[in-house]
Amino acid sequence: VNTDYVNIQESPVLAMGATEFPASLSHLPGVEIELGTIYQLRGGALALDQKFTINGLTEQQRQQAFRIVHLGTHAKFKSGSPEKSFIHFHDQPLRLNRAAIQGLGLNNLPVELLVLSACETALGDLEAELGFAGSAYQAGVKSVLASLWDVNDTRTVGLMARLYDELAKVPIKAEALRQAQLAMLNGEVYIQDNQLFYSPQQSGIALDPDQKISKEDLSHPHYWSSFTLIGSPW
Repeated sequence: VNTDYVNIQESPVLAMGATEFPASLSHLPGVEIELGTIYQLRGGALALDQKFTINGLTEQQRQQAFRIVHLGTHAKFKSGSPEKSFIHFHDQPLRLNRAAIQGLGLNNLPVELLVLSACETALGDLEAELGFAGSAYQAGVKSVLASLWDVNDTRTVGLMARLYDELAKVPIKAEALRQAQLAMLNGEVYIQDNQLFYSPQQSGIALDPDQKISKEDLSHPHYWSSFTLIGSPW
């Protein structure tokens, strides 16, 4: 277990994800908004849709070795059949096996925080404990933020935006997540006139115009309690 502390309050982010997928998977308009917001807050590198490939991730890490990697996409865990579980890159699914995840090169510094902004990325069973998050941790990632059930891509933007806002303020990853979740619980993150407001210090984020959300309270635990931190809390 790597217990060394590395401050990532000012670390740039490799933000990657996809909005379009094969016909069997739904469109994720929130991913583009999520990645764009993170990139504006932290800087780093942004790769969307056609640029979101397994080779693209490994090449980016080979060139720069980002301390924070954020993936926004579809994922699915199939209990009893880890070989059928996947995280979907634009060009292909990444199956749940240790060799494939080790091949991503996430231990080349190592990655201090891997954010898997997708469904069921912390879900596991006896064959794959903690699913993709557990496999990434075993592959050398220090801390993995992942979800225990299905999440909504548009509403998840609120948690992720507030998380990175908090990461700039507090030196401990687990505390940043706690503060972000408390902010949602307390009604500080909400949607008004199809704009997402995630921090009193930040302006609203325009959502997909097709959403047409006039007002929505995001304080219900369904929107934020799915995400948990695996590995080092700091």
